[in-house]
Amino acid sequence: MKRGKGIKRKKTFYQKRKICRFCADSSAEIFYRDFNTLKHFITERGKIIPRRISGNCAKHQRHLTRAIKRARVVSIMPFTASAG
Repeated sequence: MKRGKGIKRKKTFYQKRKICRFCADSSAEIFYRDFNTLKHFITERGKIIPRRISGNCAKHQRHLTRAIKRARVVSIMPFTASAG
């Protein structure tokens, strides 16, 4: 096959795979009272950051989601951003 002038190839872009913070550091725990750890996994609007963005594995993302929801019920974390 000949390549014509009008044929262009798409550049492939490989992004570095994010590693799970909790798998890499076994001493890090997910606990609902640990606000400093949990605040990294919610947006400023109060939404939980998805796994594909945070880089967590499925197991730790489930634990993280459960901990954030428990912290919200106990009023450690907000459900939504403050109106104002």
